[in-house]
Amino acid sequence: MLSNLLIKNYALIKQLEMSPDPGLNIITGETGAGKSIMLGAIGLLLGNRADVKSLYDSNEKCVIEGSFSLSGYDLAPNFEDENLDYSDECIIRREISVAGKSRAFINDTPVNLDALKRIGSQLLDIHSQHDSVTLGNNEFQLQVVDSFADNSQLLKSYQRDFTAYKEATRAFDNLQQEAVKLRKEFDYDQFLFQELDNAKLAHDEQEKLEVELNILENAVEIREKLQLAHTLLDNPDNSILELLKNAANALGQAARLVPVYDAMRERVQSTLIELRDVADEIDQANSSVDIDQGRAELVQERLDLIYTLLKKHNATDVEQLLKIESDLQHKLSIVLNLDDDLVKAEKAAMQAKESMLKSANLLSEKRRRVTKAIEKLILERLSELGIPNASLSIQITETLPTMNGLDSVAFLFSGNKGIVPQELKQVASGGEFSRLMMVIKYILADKRKLPTIIFDEIDTGVSGEIARKMGKMMLNMAHNHQIIAITHLHQIASSGNAHYFVYKDHSSDKTVSKIKKLTVDERVQEIAQMIGGHNPSETVLVNAREMILKEQT
Repeated sequence: MLSNLLIKNYALIKQLEMSPDPGLNIITGETGAGKSIMLGAIGLLLGNRADVKSLYDSNEKCVIEGSFSLSGYDLAPNFEDENLDYSDECIIRREISVAGKSRAFINDTPVNLDALKRIGSQLLDIHSQHDSVTLGNNEFQLQVVDSFADNSQLLKSYQRDFTAYKEATRAFDNLQQEAVKLRKEFDYDQFLFQELDNAKLAHDEQEKLEVELNILENAVEIREKLQLAHTLLDNPDNSILELLKNAANALGQAARLVPVYDAMRERVQSTLIELRDVADEIDQANSSVDIDQGRAELVQERLDLIYTLLKKHNATDVEQLLKIESDLQHKLSIVLNLDDDLVKAEKAAMQAKESMLKSANLLSEKRRRVTKAIEKLILERLSELGIPNASLSIQITETLPTMNGLDSVAFLFSGNKGIVPQELKQVASGGEFSRLMMVIKYILADKRKLPTIIFDEIDTGVSGEIARKMGKMMLNMAHNHQIIAITHLHQIASSGNAHYFVYKDHSSDKTVSKIKKLTVDERVQEIAQMIGGHNPSETVLVNAREMILKEQT
């Protein structure tokens, strides 16, 4: 339950703090005094969007903080799902900076708005006077049935199966579409692959062939130059090698006389050895250069094939062609295995559908089992609230699978005898909507273990004895839940365990909304004014005091 609420710098509220009673809390005040502002602030704790325009003082940040006592509500799993530490005392804080940036915290851990909404929805439920319209929504009516039937686990199980079914069906459909596309391209892809496969490309052959072709095309000139180089190095008559040999011998003779010249001899000798190796390599290279026009034509043909394939596949080298060949082979293998893959995908989709339908049927069966009990309870309570001739029929019809199952729910209602029930949004009046919503909240209160329920003028369109009974109903709900009710009716206000009064303070330069918990005498005065206006008579004051005593017994 909400044990403490702090609102700072929000709308007309400079600072407001209240610690609601565990039972039924009544909030009253003049129209525009700030009751709706309080609800707006609480809405921020539930993940509603923030607006920098809502700051009371644009130079200070806004802080909304709610402390909740969670003992006995088994909410630890919800916190674990959000990776949040759980404790019986939970603090939710929302901040809006002067720049408009919003931050949210649960037990001082930063959270996003989605997480805040999921946790907040388990702590508190706000029903405003405008929410009664949602009662005419078929999806809300389905939620009512599921809440009464306690279908939360069944629904989660079905939704997992439904998601798996949609994914399996999507995978099968995508594979079917891909199969049509691949089969259309199969013949051409096979031609391309066969062409590359027949080419028997090697990783580095293009570079080698280009070098070989260059040699073949210039073989005569290359042989002439190599022969000249070899002759200059190793001509028996007057070669460089012979001259170096003579130079080495001369330096050797000089070194025998003066040893210091031996170093020069060694250097010349080393050069001689190196040049002999070079001369041998030149001779071998010259021998390997063939003047072979036939081989040149073959190499040119091979390179022309490679160049054609490169251009055709928009590739830059043979490596890319080999990669394209591999990809084509993989693509062709997929097509060749498509029938098996389609059979497997179709089987998976059918199995997923069977699981989904099994879960859906369990959900539908449980929904249908509770409709009569819901109708009976609602009609009994409506009779107590002044609609004794009401009739209600909950119709469940089968639909295509959705995230909510195979069912569409419609509440058919009539508030008068002899009138055929029709869909709620077509026949119910404002007062009937209010009472019907009150009854539904009442019968579902114990089905959903919500710590705190807030009613914002759910009494719209009712008065007199009916209002008193609604107050009594709220007081009964407060035995197991914390109830906060904003009301303009004295019959409901007199039912509360605690009474808060919201008012505007005009004493400073800027109007401020404030709240105070009324003492017994102040409460009598407030209810008397709700009955008889300002300056109530002594009779009205006595009546107000009696009403409070009567409702509390």
